[in-house]
Amino acid sequence: MTDVEKPLVLEEREVLGKGLNKLRAEGQVPGVIHNHGEPSLHVLIPESELMRVYREAGRHHPLSIHVGQQKFLALIKDMQINPVKKRPEHVVFQAIRAGEKVEAEIPIKLEGEIPAEKVGLMVLRQLDTVEVEALPKDLPDELVLDATKLVELHDKLTVEDLVAPAGVTILTEADHPIATVTESKAMMSEEAETEEIAEGEEGAEGGEAPEGSEAPAGDKAAAPEASKE
Repeated sequence: MTDVEKPLVLEEREVLGKGLNKLRAEGQVPGVIHNHGEPSLHVLIPESELMRVYREAGRHHPLSIHVGQQKFLALIKDMQINPVKKRPEHVVFQAIRAGEKVEAEIPIKLEGEIPAEKVGLMVLRQLDTVEVEALPKDLPDELVLDATKLVELHDKLTVEDLVAPAGVTILTEADHPIATVTESKAMMSEEAETEEIAEGEEGAEGGEAPEGSEAPAGDKAAAPEASKE
C-alpha cells in the first residue's frame, strides 16, 4: 500500500469565519467535504499533510478519508492558494462512490526527447491536464504523449493525440492544443533585426536622387526671355 492509499485521518472542524486565520497560523488548513447533496462536513488538516497528499494524489487519485467514525472515498476538487504566501488556505473534497463515474483532471506527460529543441526551436506547453470521466478505479495517474513527434516549426500535439485507457472518456475538446513548436526568442530577435536592416537599406536607396541626375522638366525654373531691345 502506497502512502496515498492509506486512510487520510481528518479532524472535524467547529471553527468558522474569523477564527480560521488563527488555525492557519498554527499550520492547519480548513476544508470541507461535499457529500452527494447531504450537509457538508467541515474538516481540518495539517498543512504539511495536505501538501504531501496533493503532490501524490493531485485531483485525480481517490482518497480514503476518515473523520471520526465517518468514512469517505473522495477526490480533491479544489485547493485555494494564497497568491502572496504561496500557502494553501482552503481545500474542498468531493465524496464519490466506487460504482459511479466521476470527472477528474488528469496530468499530461510528454515523453521522449524533442527533436525540435535540438535545433534551437522552442516547445510551448498550452495544456497540462485534461478533464476525463471514469469509474474511480479506472482513473489513470497520467496520460502520456510521444514528444518525439515535435520536429519542425508549427508541429503540434492536441488532445486528439491522447490515447485513453479502457473505461476512460476524455471530455476536453479534441482540437485543444497541448504543445506547439515555435521559434525561440533568439530566433525572433534575429528576424526582427534582419527586417530592420532591410527596411533601412530600402529607405536609403529611395531617399536621395543619384548624383548627376536632373530634376524633372516641370521643376526647372523658366529661363528669362531674351531682351527685344
